[in-house]
Parts: sequence; C-alpha cells; structure tokens
Amino acid sequence: MATLTISVIVLGQASVPVARRIVDALPNATLYGLEHRTSGVDRSFTQFGETVRELFAEGTAIVGICAAGILIRTVAPLLNNKWQEPPVIAIAEDGSAVVPLLGGLHGVNDLARQIATVLETTPAITTTGDIRFRTALLSPPIGYRLVNPDDAKTFLADLLAGSTVKIEGSAPWLENSQLPISEDASLTIKVTEQEVAGHSDCLVYQALSDKRLAIIGTGPGSAEWMSPQVKEVLRNSTDWIGYETYLNLVEPLRTTQHRHVFDNREELDRAALALNLAAEGRSVVMVSSGDPGIYAMAAAVFEVLERDNKPEWNAIDIQVCPGISAMQAAAAQVGAPLGHDFCAISLSDILKPWETIADRICAAAQADFAIAFYNPVSKTRTWQLEKAKALLLNYRTPETPIVLARNLGRPGQQTEVKKLGGLDITDADMRTVILIGSSKTRIIDRAGGGVWVYTPRHYD
Repeated sequence: MATLTISVIVLGQASVPVARRIVDALPNATLYGLEHRTSGVDRSFTQFGETVRELFAEGTAIVGICAAGILIRTVAPLLNNKWQEPPVIAIAEDGSAVVPLLGGLHGVNDLARQIATVLETTPAITTTGDIRFRTALLSPPIGYRLVNPDDAKTFLADLLAGSTVKIEGSAPWLENSQLPISEDASLTIKVTEQEVAGHSDCLVYQALSDKRLAIIGTGPGSAEWMSPQVKEVLRNSTDWIGYETYLNLVEPLRTTQHRHVFDNREELDRAALALNLAAEGRSVVMVSSGDPGIYAMAAAVFEVLERDNKPEWNAIDIQVCPGISAMQAAAAQVGAPLGHDFCAISLSDILKPWETIADRICAAAQADFAIAFYNPVSKTRTWQLEKAKALLLNYRTPETPIVLARNLGRPGQQTEVKKLGGLDITDADMRTVILIGSSKTRIIDRAGGGVWVYTPRHYD
C-alpha cells in the first residue's frame, strides 16, 4: 500500500482525545477540527461537507470521528470510480468502533486495522476476500502494480468458491496470507518485471523499475481537475522538479518530497536534472500545468534524452501522465467551441520565428479551424496578438465569437466571450488562453444571463 496522506476529522471537543491518539500513531496524519467547537487541533475548518469533499477529491484518506452516515452522504456525489476512491473510515466518538467504508482498493482495511490496534478494538471489516485470505489482492504494495484489475472480480469469486492458487515469482507481501496455495492450482498469481498480459485465471503483478521518471500535468490548477493517477505519482515520488508556480499548485500533496525550483525558461536544464536524478535511482516527477504533452515539459525531456543520449539514461522508465489542457478547460466554461475540427497555436516567438507562426495562423484560418491561442502576450511581447488578429480578419468576420479564459481553476478565474473585432491586447496575458471560433461557431443566449458558445459537428 502506498504511503497515504491522512486527515482525521472531528466535529466536537469530545472527539479530540481519540483523534489525537490516532494522529500521534500514524505518519502523515493531520487533525482537522470544526472551528469554534474544537481546540488543540492541527487545522480548523468551517464547512464540514466542503472540507471533506475537497480532501476526498485530492485523494486524501478520510478518518471521521463521527457517524458513518454523515461521511457517506458527504462524499456520495463524488463516488463514480471505485478504482480511484481513497480510504474513508468512520470511528465512534469513544473509539469503540472502527468502520472502513470506502477505498478497499487503496488499503482501507489495512488502515482500519492500524487504527483499531491503536484504539485497542477490532475493526468492522466486511470485505469477504480480505477476511478469509488476510490480504488485499487488488492493492499491491509500493513497487508493484496489478496489470489486469478488470479480471480480479472473477478471480476472487473463484477463490471464494473454493479454487486454489499457485504463485509464480516472488510475492513477499503474500507470505503471511491465508490464500489456498497449491502446486496444481487452477488459478495463478504471477509476479514479473516483464509486461505480461493476465486473464481471469491469472492475476499479473508487475514489479516496477527502480528508475522512474514521471512527467505529469496538473490540469489548470484546481484539485478536482487533477487526475488520480497524477496524485498517486506525486505522493509516491522522492523529488519534484518544475517552475515554482506549478510546484505551488501541488504543494498540498507534498510530504517528504524534495522540490527543485526553476525559472520558467530553464526547460532543458530542468529536463536534464530530472533524467540525472532518475538515473541515480530517485523517483522523480516533472511537474507541468495543463497537459505535459501540450506546450509543456514532455517534449523538453525527450529532446534532451535524444540530444545528450547518456548511457545511464537508457534504463529509466519514463511515464507521461496526461492532464486537462487549458483549451479544454476554457471550452468547458462556455459550452463546446471546440466541438468540430480545431488546432492550437502558440503566439510565443521564443522557440520559433514569427513568420512560421503567421503562416500557421493563416493556414488554420483559411481551413476554417477553430483555433486555441496559447501564450498570447507577455510583459515584453505585446505586438503578436494584434498581428494575429489582423491576419484572422482576412478570413473571419469581426463578429466571430472568441473566448478569453484566465487563471482557470485558480484564484482569480475569469472567462469572457467577445467578438473578434473587439479583441485587444489588454484582454490577455501569459495566463490567458484564447479560443477563436470558426465561421460556423454560434452563440446562444442563456435564460439566466450570459451565453453559450458552440461549434456544430456538421457542415451543411
């Protein structure tokens, strides 16, 4: 089981002593208490539901010293994928009951047992496989991944029905289990370093490389737009590398990870450091905003990998973890302006000449693409947006809808719908993405004020 960030939550002062015993015994645990009703806590909150849902969305384990029903109703709107749910445990105010509710695939029963030991009670574990076999086959320890989780339901059902299992390879976390192991078993648990396909009669656990470099995208910035995969990679790493603004977006997830802060323009140096640290056996995460493969650090890492071609980098396992791009987030605010063919163009001429940018704007406009403009202006680069507007007006009418979205998912978020003819350089900065409609893009007035913008999927 991966190291968890744990939030122990209390609503009244009577629950604090039990909660403090739990927090003092568990690493990475923080005690949250309702403001004006608790004292001696680590952090205070004013809105129980909002706080719990935010922590749950971040992948934090929730331990509530409260009724189970309160926790269930609070997180219910977020329950859509059992593979991504963090542990949720309800505990009686006097510590007499420890009830795991959610997160069986992320070690909730093991966490419940730890807490029950601290409180000198017995956890109310109801997971049949866990009770009978004393192991959670769906949540292997750090360093391993279950290759075929979709086959696990049938596999476990067969085990519970009386089938036996044989183990191929080394699986030390199963040594103290009560699995029905037999040499001539019909079921197989296979542990390997290779990429091997599994099936309903064979669960495959892949031992991960000691040298991992993950390149992740945080999405626009808010926790609910960050994928569970990204959160897990961040938590299980030793080093984070990135531009300070992007590192600050994921700071709430940091425990013992070492931060390596760079200026926003030092991309190749960032990439080289990430590869060197990974080659030393560190578990490294390169942090980008949005999607790491769209105007971000994934390309920079592979550029340095090809350019320098160091032998010690050959053994590094590079993983690219996608994120929600700025253009996707911007489009979602107003409807579906990217509902048909579209393209993305960066207006920054730092890495490519303006002539190339201008040619691409004209080609995209002539082909009637909707266009997403990244990096429209900066403090030292202001004229490109005006030039781009002039080029677009050769192919689009001044009435063409445009969307300006700034600081999406972060404090100060702003989204505005305008017409191309009214676009001005003061409308944008480096944190703004601009969506330019095609000739078919339409605006619909909303009954409560504001508008929807969409591009039809068909051409007449």
